[in-house]
Amino acid sequence: QVQLVESGGGLVQPGGSLRLSCAASGFRFRSYAMNWYRQAPGKERELVATISSTTSTYYADSAKGRFTIFRDNAENTVYLQINSLKPEDTAVYYCNYRDVYGVMYWGKGTLVTVSS
Repeated sequence: QVQLVESGGGLVQPGGSLRLSCAASGFRFRSYAMNWYRQAPGKERELVATISSTTSTYYADSAKGRFTIFRDNAENTVYLQINSLKPEDTAVYYCNYRDVYGVMYWGKGTLVTVSS
């Protein structure tokens, strides 16, 4: 059974940094692309970053320059490093992957609140 468990969120001041983690299990982690999404209050869930099985990356325009996605296949963990946090980064951040059948799997999310 697939399980994705996010952690690392919390309250941080503008300009600060956080590293979010997603621990994955139940599938061959190293073979799959992994994604981070976020959903701010009152807004649609949006894709923030993707990392492929070969570590190719994609970032949304809002994330470029401040966000870094990386993975540790030995630990079945994907990370999202967020620097220079802005209030508009406040959201629930979700880990996600799509299996070979196109089924999407989600974690429960971790809340990032950026406020002074």
